[in-house]
Formats: sequence, structure tokens, C-alpha cells
Amino acid sequence: MSLEYAPAPESTDVVDIKAHYGLFIDGEFVEPIDGTTFTTINPATEGVLAEVSEAGPQDVARAVRAATTAHTRTWARMPGRERSKYLFRIARLIQERARELAVLETLDSGKPIRESRDVDIPLVAAHFFYYAGWADKLEHAGLGTSIRPYGVAAQIIPWNFPLMMLAWKIAPALATGNTVVLKPAETTPLTALAFADICQQADLPAGVVNILTGDGTTGRNLVEHPDVDKVAFTGSTEVGRAIQRAVAGTQKGLTLELGGKAANIVFDDAPIDEAIEGIVNGIFFNQGQVCCAGSRLLVQESVADQVTEALTQRLRTLRLGDPLDKNTDIGAVNSAAQHARITEYITAGENEGARRWTAPCAIPERGWWIAPTVFTEVSTAHRIAREEIFGPVLAVLTFRTPDEAVAKANNSPYGLSAGIWSEKGSRTLWMAQRLRAGVVWANTFNRFDPASPFGGFKESGFGREGGRHGLSAYIRSEVV
Repeated sequence: MSLEYAPAPESTDVVDIKAHYGLFIDGEFVEPIDGTTFTTINPATEGVLAEVSEAGPQDVARAVRAATTAHTRTWARMPGRERSKYLFRIARLIQERARELAVLETLDSGKPIRESRDVDIPLVAAHFFYYAGWADKLEHAGLGTSIRPYGVAAQIIPWNFPLMMLAWKIAPALATGNTVVLKPAETTPLTALAFADICQQADLPAGVVNILTGDGTTGRNLVEHPDVDKVAFTGSTEVGRAIQRAVAGTQKGLTLELGGKAANIVFDDAPIDEAIEGIVNGIFFNQGQVCCAGSRLLVQESVADQVTEALTQRLRTLRLGDPLDKNTDIGAVNSAAQHARITEYITAGENEGARRWTAPCAIPERGWWIAPTVFTEVSTAHRIAREEIFGPVLAVLTFRTPDEAVAKANNSPYGLSAGIWSEKGSRTLWMAQRLRAGVVWANTFNRFDPASPFGGFKESGFGREGGRHGLSAYIRSEVV
């Protein structure tokens, strides 16, 4: 007898989505001077959520001017202990409005409410709490004895973790005395606009945080503005290269957190049941739309059949459907464009000879959905093993020796993250020292903490976010 889950949808009554949103500049919501509007879509229903303003060049200039004024007149002059109070206040407001923010994030992005509620929003608050604690202790961070903020930080964030990426960037920037002009992704602007409201609630001085909604053109205008002192970007490697070219030859600081193609490595002595849960979390969390997703599964040959059999059995239990349902494991992918991209990679995997297995899921009639998909008989030459798919698609490769595992894991232009599953601590440490990845997890995957730095090597970017290291991205350090 099989047990069925009754629907358990989260109520949308806790959110009040406006029909139209302006830009948040100098502490107020304003209409664009030379921009237009666009709509944000619920990826699970394809229904319109709101009309959102798109910032034009004059709007970008207005926001940068507001941030510059706030920096020179107010924020940079404020003692760290006073800045800390604002960050603590923001963190508490995020906690108080956690349910609202979780529902809004799920509506806008398509991710399951369990992930928004239990992972994203708690981490958002935790990052503001963490950096609030650093604001008056910067001289003890080991980053130099003469610490100065850059000034105006232009920050561009992606659509997969909208509010969390906002927190990763805004919290350390404010703690170190910078002001911010942030551009959220055009498909997921609503929680950034809700954060603007939180800034008003917290009585944050006008101009310290400015939110400009828009597409890539808005982001380019922001990056290229001459009065921007620091650029922080999370997104695709292609756009990261364009930003690096744009700031080359200037005095602007730059950090880039880009794509990934992480190896999740399972040895023959691994706790298999735990590893299966780690594999599922590694690639199917947020529908695989995670830069550090464990999209390459490297399994020791002697246990490959056992692992793939256990994995497919586990995937049969995942529930795909309404992201607002508390029972849902797999939500909608972010957009029609992302759906087309993932589908193209699945087709490529089949055409190149890999063996495809897709979880038996009922696909809703509306929205953009991809069932969890596993490819076996994959070689390192296959596109699905080399290129970032950013979807719920797992490529399984095998290895015989630890040296072969290292070679295959490092055979990638990316270097953001990796996972190791083994009961031998010595083997785990040996592997971790040889993997060219910014973050290496041992017997777990996708674990984050505000005190732990995150970032990559090679085409995964440079610089670190989180922890004490995240402070260094927003200060000019001088030893005197």
C-alpha cells in the first residue's frame, strides 16, 4: 500500500504584491526618468505577478549619485558600532517577516517553499547578524591596520537565490562602510523590492541602499558608471568576462562568483545511504539551479551499480509540483529560456550516447518543469559532463583509483566546489588538498554558514563571499 501526501499549500495571504513597483533610490520608491517597465512571471503558473520598472541610464546616474552622497556625508563617517545597529535591525526585521519573504521568493522564483522557508530566509538573516557583529571590529579582522571602504558598490545578483545573494553582498558592504546600488535579476526582483521596504522600516539613512530593477542593459550601465568604486557580480561566466573587460584599466575593485561544474565523489567505503541523500541535495536542490551544484557524480567503479540503483530508487520518491506545497521537493525552473536551455542539454546528452533515466513525474500543464534526470555511461568528452547546465540533470562517471578521481574532478574549466564521500579521514584530506575547488565538502553537500568563505578558481571567478574573507572584498587595506 502506497501512502499519498495530501496537498499542504502555504497561504499567499501573507504577501501583498503591488500591481506596479518603482525604483528604490535615495530612500524612496520613485518612477524611472528614462526607463520602461517589464513584468515578472510566476514560473509555476506562467501568470503575471507584477509590473516592475526598468532603470535607464539617467536612473542609474541618479542612484549612484544618491549612494555617493550617502557615503561621503553619512555612512562612511558613522562609527562601526552605529552601522552595526542598523544591520542588527535589518536582520531582526527579516526574521519577523520571514514567512512573507519565503512565500514571495517561491512565487517569484519557482523554488519549493520548504527551501525558501528553511534554508534561504534563515541564512539571509544570519548573514546580516554575522556582519553586524563585524562592523565595529574591522581592525581585528587581520586585513590591515588602515581600513577604508571603497565607496559606492555596484552589486548584480542572479535569479537562483535572489534574497540570499542580496544578503551575501549588501551585509559585508554596509558593515565596512560602503553604500550600495544593487540590481536584482529581471526574473526575480520582488524580494529585493521587499528588502527596500525593510530598509525603510529600519530607518536606514537615505541613499545607503538603492535598488535598481532592470535587465542586462541596466547592469552594464551600472558597472560602467565612472563613480562606481567597486563591482560585485554573481552570475554566468560569460557575463563575468564582459564585466572584467569593462572595469579593466579602471581603479574599480572587482569580485566575481561565476559558474560551476562540481564533482561529487563517492568512494567504495562511503556510507551509501548518506551519500545518496547528499547526491540528491547536491544536484536537485533548487532544481539544480545552483552554481555549486554537484552536477558531476564520480563513483568508484566497484560500487557504481549499487549507487546508481539506490539513487534511481530515491528519485522515484521525489514530489514535483506546486512550489507552495510544503510537500514539494522539485519546483519549477525559473523561466521559459532556462527550460529551453536544460532541454537542449538533455537532448545533447542522448545524442552523444549517454544513457538517460528520468524520474516518473506528472508534469503540470502550466509552468516550466523538468523532472530529475540522470545520465549514465558518460565520458568526460560529453557536453553534459563539461558544460554548466543549471538544471536537475546529473552526469554519472566512474573511476577506479583516487588519482583517477582527482584527474577527472579537475578536468573542468570551473573550480567552485566539490564533495567527497568516504569514511577515511586521511583519504578525504588527501583528496581535498588536490581538488582545484574553492569549497570542498566532506560527507555532505551544499552546506553554508555566514562565517565560512565561498568562492572559486579558474572560470568560477575570484574573490570570496562570507566569513572574514568577505570583508576584504569591500575594503582598501593599507598597512601603516
